[in-house]
Amino acid sequence: MLTGVLGHPVAHSRSPAIQNAAFRAAGLDWRYVKLPVAPELFGETVRALPASGYRGANVTIPHKLAALELSDTASEAARAIGAANTLTFDDEGGIAADNTDAGGLLDALVQPVDGLRAVVLGAGGAARAAVWALVQEGAGTVTIWNRTRERGEAVARELGAASAKRPPACDLLVNATSVGLEPGTSESEALAALALEGSDPPAIVVDLVYRADGATTPVAAWGARGGAAVVDGLEILVRQGARSFSLWTGLEAPVEAMRAAARDA
Repeated sequence: MLTGVLGHPVAHSRSPAIQNAAFRAAGLDWRYVKLPVAPELFGETVRALPASGYRGANVTIPHKLAALELSDTASEAARAIGAANTLTFDDEGGIAADNTDAGGLLDALVQPVDGLRAVVLGAGGAARAAVWALVQEGAGTVTIWNRTRERGEAVARELGAASAKRPPACDLLVNATSVGLEPGTSESEALAALALEGSDPPAIVVDLVYRADGATTPVAAWGARGGAAVVDGLEILVRQGARSFSLWTGLEAPVEAMRAAARDA
């Protein structure tokens, strides 16, 4: 049985290492591969996958909106977030869309979020998933900060959150931007770009970014230096991948094996 990750580009993805480790741990003769697909070929490629032996696929930039649009059915999370990161194919070639980014975030957190003051940085697909998850789980407040304030305000209205000119004081901060992805970005540059300069980190800092070279991201370093409980992007990747694994196989995901593979990749 085949699975894979659709993206453009996708060469940097650690998902193949994570999912193939999970299949080995579960004793499944399955394989997960990288599927680099340009946007103009996305639809026809996805529709051809079931007949080529594929059970499912993860979806990353820039295809998450298109994945939802071409699906035959979609979960409540995917519909509400407006994007899909996981596709599952049935025996007749039907396509079911889901979004495991939201649940993966909640699985990775160190405590329940109900009552917490949460801030999400960004207004793209990853930010939408984070905001929706936190609102659904009963966070006390969820506030969006985005460099383009109008876009942040629009997402906030749609998902039942608030927006702010600067990130306010909070208990939980989620960096859902790409700031810190580039190796040359310093901590001071990252904090300035995110309007966090001069701020102390909250109790919990989540950075959805992970670096291809394995280095600590600037936001994660800022959180750790300030004594925060830090959840990094690799842990989020593992947790959303675990949910995808269970959707495709019907089995409980071997999270420890997946985490070890993510760190070693």
